[in-house]
Amino acid sequence: MTKEEQLTVLKKIISIQTVNENEAELANYIAGLFQPYVGAGVKIEKVNYAPGRDNLVVTICNGGKVLGYSGHMDVVAPGDLAAWDTDPFEPVVKDDKLYGRGACDMKSGLAALVVALLEMLEKGQQPAGTIKLLATVGEETGNYGAAQLTKLGYADDLDGLVIAEPQDDLQAITYACKGVIDYHVTSVGKAAHSSRPEMGINAIDNLLEFVQQAKAALAKFDHSDPALGKLTHVISLINGGEQINSVPSAATLGGNVRTIPEYPNQVVYDELEKIIDQLNQQPGFDLKIKYTFPEEPMGGDPESSLIKLAQAVAKKSLGITPQPIASTGANDGQEFTQAKKDFTSIIIGPGSNMSHMPNEYVNLAAYYNAIQYYQDFAQAFFA
Repeated sequence: MTKEEQLTVLKKIISIQTVNENEAELANYIAGLFQPYVGAGVKIEKVNYAPGRDNLVVTICNGGKVLGYSGHMDVVAPGDLAAWDTDPFEPVVKDDKLYGRGACDMKSGLAALVVALLEMLEKGQQPAGTIKLLATVGEETGNYGAAQLTKLGYADDLDGLVIAEPQDDLQAITYACKGVIDYHVTSVGKAAHSSRPEMGINAIDNLLEFVQQAKAALAKFDHSDPALGKLTHVISLINGGEQINSVPSAATLGGNVRTIPEYPNQVVYDELEKIIDQLNQQPGFDLKIKYTFPEEPMGGDPESSLIKLAQAVAKKSLGITPQPIASTGANDGQEFTQAKKDFTSIIIGPGSNMSHMPNEYVNLAAYYNAIQYYQDFAQAFFA
């Protein structure tokens, strides 16, 4: 492909609006690019998650080891359009940067993977192994697509995984991530006039009792991981009551916990549920807890062979040596590494600190470098 053709693919991928939905249209576009190679060792599978939301798996089958390349197709909403200088879904090139929603997070990485594999097929440079492109839905709202593909076994044969999320324009490699627990607690009380509080049950008071005990309990998990730091716990949402002169009959709260390998998610679940059970044994308490967006912490070794290979390829191809780093955020790799087979997952891709921001952009030099990098990495992985 010429650079103009490579740019055309990126522009098209950005122009398809996939704000937490509609990934099927993008999956269809990418599948169409690989369609000419079906029957020549290429297999295309669409895995439906919900109406209009398809994951896409493209496998270049050559036996041997299996390398996974992954990127998510969804993006976050553009927000206030007045904060954008251009239409977020009409990509614009200015000063060697391409602007548009998802240009950084992470459609430039996804497009670079797609173009890299297409060029390898066009040139007849298929590696001595199998490459599996895993394009997912719903990463921004819970890694739903990666979880679905993992449960269906699509990651069970991987020997290594590279996720093309933005990492300082390929200058860094993420190898470890904190886990995530979003929890929600509801408290049911009994309404009464505030002048006669003894006739009611204060749902807010009961909720605050849970908060005090939960904060104290999780504060005891004070070990600091060398790469990821400490477990963190934030009460981030709270709502309750009907009016100021009534004893509140209902209240809810939301909390966010970022876990580390030393304290995996189940340890936190057990602690929170123990508090709920103990409080519910007291008169007047009626508490329930549920969880959303759970992601297990992903540990890693900064000296792993996959990271060493990724660094060596970057130095040879691009003249840079990306440094291993840890992340407090979540990514699809935390789902994929729950597969039956143990393998290392790393993140390296084009884009920097523009994720989720107005006037999001990617440096085109980084995008073109990523295309070459992913080709060279595949060849080195199977060497």
